[in-house]
Amino acid sequence: MFDTHVTVIGTALTAPEWRRTAQSQTLVANFRVASTARRLDRDSGRWVDGNSLRVRVNCWRRLAEGVAASVMVGDPVIVSGRLHTRDWTDETGNHRTHYELEAVAVGHDLSRGRGRFQRFRPAATTGTTDDATGEPRVPGEQTEPAPPVPADRQPDEGVEQARLHDRPPAADLDPLDAPIDEAEPGDAGSGGRTDESDSGERARGPADPTDKGDPTDGVHAVEPAPVHHRARRGRGRVPV
Repeated sequence: MFDTHVTVIGTALTAPEWRRTAQSQTLVANFRVASTARRLDRDSGRWVDGNSLRVRVNCWRRLAEGVAASVMVGDPVIVSGRLHTRDWTDETGNHRTHYELEAVAVGHDLSRGRGRFQRFRPAATTGTTDDATGEPRVPGEQTEPAPPVPADRQPDEGVEQARLHDRPPAADLDPLDAPIDEAEPGDAGSGGRTDESDSGERARGPADPTDKGDPTDGVHAVEPAPVHHRARRGRGRVPV
């Protein structure tokens, strides 16, 4: 809550040194940064160094990995993080204090040069293996390819074509499934026969063997009865 957040613009004094913690094996890298103020000397008219700040920068985890691979001695850097002091006693017994900066972000100062960013690659979650490597890892029973079918057992093309024509005759079809003859009376192949003439022949019934017939049969041509067009209603045929 009461952390002191600062941003330091300076130069890397040392190369990053990285190590891992003993218990959690967390990666940590640290280096020193110096930030020196510049002021104009009115007497000489030149810019000279002013007060300076030297601070130890600590980076953790992914930030430590990026800093160790990117920052070199003398690089202009910008460091942002939480500033605090650490007290310690040297070998001679003198009490000392130095500043440490727990870095949140570290980058190069692009006002003094150019850089190119390279993003971290995500860790691969799946892998691929070839057949020779994967076969011992997959338990199971060995299999072999099936033998080819002998020539005498190959399907006969003529038999397959004969099955297509193996259909019941038209007399065995249901009347509702039989196609309706749409030919007009008097067309070629129809013989000029109509339903009325068919009904007349069925009404006469079988011929009497003792009946010698009308002597005028076959002498005079009989004109066909007028034919009325039939309308289709539903699935049956109803005369109009």
